[in-house]
Amino acid sequence: MRKRTYIFSLLFLSLCGAVIAQEEDSIGTETVTVVKPYSPTVSDAFKIKSSPSLNDSIVLQKKKINYSIFSVPVASTFTPAKGKASGVEKTPSPTLYNSYASVGLGNYNNALVDFYTSRDFNRGEDLLDFGLSHNSSRGDLDSTPLETDFYDTKLNASYTKKDRYMDWGAAIGLQHQLYNWYGIQSDLFSEDEINAMDEQQNYFNAEAKAHFNMEDSYFKSGNILLRRFWDATESAENRAVINPTFELPITEELITISAKVDYVGGSFQNGSITEGANDGEKKYSNLQAGVTPSLLILRDDLTINLGANLVYGLDMENSENNFYIYPAVNASYRVMDENVIAYGGIEGELKQNSYHDFVDDNPYVSPTLDIVPTDQQYEGYLGLKGQLTSNLGYNIKGSYMAENRKPLYFHNTVNTSRMDEKSYYYGNSFQVFYDDVKTLGVFGEINVDVNRNFSLGVNGEFYDYDTETDNPAWNLPSIKASVFMDYQINDQWYMGANLFYVGERDDLLSTISPINMANPPVVYTPVTLDGFFDANAHVGYRFNGQLSIFVKASNIANNNYQRWANFRVQGFQALAGVSYKFDF
Repeated sequence: MRKRTYIFSLLFLSLCGAVIAQEEDSIGTETVTVVKPYSPTVSDAFKIKSSPSLNDSIVLQKKKINYSIFSVPVASTFTPAKGKASGVEKTPSPTLYNSYASVGLGNYNNALVDFYTSRDFNRGEDLLDFGLSHNSSRGDLDSTPLETDFYDTKLNASYTKKDRYMDWGAAIGLQHQLYNWYGIQSDLFSEDEINAMDEQQNYFNAEAKAHFNMEDSYFKSGNILLRRFWDATESAENRAVINPTFELPITEELITISAKVDYVGGSFQNGSITEGANDGEKKYSNLQAGVTPSLLILRDDLTINLGANLVYGLDMENSENNFYIYPAVNASYRVMDENVIAYGGIEGELKQNSYHDFVDDNPYVSPTLDIVPTDQQYEGYLGLKGQLTSNLGYNIKGSYMAENRKPLYFHNTVNTSRMDEKSYYYGNSFQVFYDDVKTLGVFGEINVDVNRNFSLGVNGEFYDYDTETDNPAWNLPSIKASVFMDYQINDQWYMGANLFYVGERDDLLSTISPINMANPPVVYTPVTLDGFFDANAHVGYRFNGQLSIFVKASNIANNNYQRWANFRVQGFQALAGVSYKFDF
């Protein structure tokens, strides 16, 4: 107890001494300012470790509920459908028939018949086709007192066979054509002379063809043509053509060798019309044998074909021969993919002329022709073609061609001193005149596919001729143009149109003077034929996939123009018909 009292006494005395000492030794007052930037801090947050428990009479306690299912069996016949993918509705493919027949009749007693049938065997590997066509007119023209009938009938049959590595085929054809030399100058002849004329000419043609193609072989293809052509004046012609082709791949390049043997020979039972008397037949026989080697070079957008055409020509009737070398070079370059393609070349050939080809070009020639081949020395051309848009195509070409012995047509002389069986010596037939001609040409074409059902095309040709004899290029127009259109209006209706223009042509009329002398003079009269415009159209209606009807209109402008001098055409022509497809 005493110790505690002693300790407290010492503490008290010490505190009092310290206070007295401060009062005695005071150092005064002084203000001290401490500058320190403000840097607040955020205390760490903390979560409540446990949720508070409420002990309140207001809080309601949830009742525990027990669920149970009372199952009752029910009879049911429902079967769920299986799921399937939704399909796109397909357009049914058109039904194909193996036969077709069409018949039409019109003014001028015009008639049209067309029949075709096809049979396939061995799942389409063998195909047998038959075709028959007939086109005729028995109408008269006011421009001439002579008959103007014509008709053209063709019958064809072919057989083709295909397999994996080759295909071959053969065909035969028969044709009969009837024409009349009706283009006389009526004022030059009396009625009795006109009534005594036999102006009808008949042409007959029989031919056989064959072709052969192979894959993965050096022998690539081959073609054969055999033809017999004759007329009602006992003129006759034979033609045989053999054309094999070989391909030899060498590294990345391809060498093609095309060979050709071409023979034409025949005779005319009548001499030239300029002769006062018919002294007898004229014969011709021409043989060509040639080979054309070429090298094909492909480099990205560039394609080049380098070759030469080597031909041996033999005039067997006159024992004359010659050897010809022609260029065979062409190239193309894609300047802008399919939009712009530049192309060009220089090519030549020895063209084999024939009586058959002359008749096909001008059916009013006389059966007194001279048949010789045409030496096309070269044809150089440059052009651009391509697609301006996806549905607009174009082609522009310029060319220059040099030909020796180019065949031209002008009128035969009126020679009433002749007494031939057929009446083609009244200035109503044509002869072939050979001239050396250089031709400068420009060609342009535009094709538009407006949509899947409508297409339109326009083309034009412009020519300038330079002849060795300084004569006009007889019956060759300097301008030709055409417009064509096809329109599928709907599933039933369809239509089309074709319009063309042919410019002026020069022709030559001549007459032997009736003066009684050994060599009467020939009086020549040049004429210029006006250019002509011809419009044609057709419209049709399909009842179903098999039956349809159609109407065709020709020379809608009713322009009785002259395609050849003194040979006027029929005016407005309308023809209606029916077509039917079926399985035969």
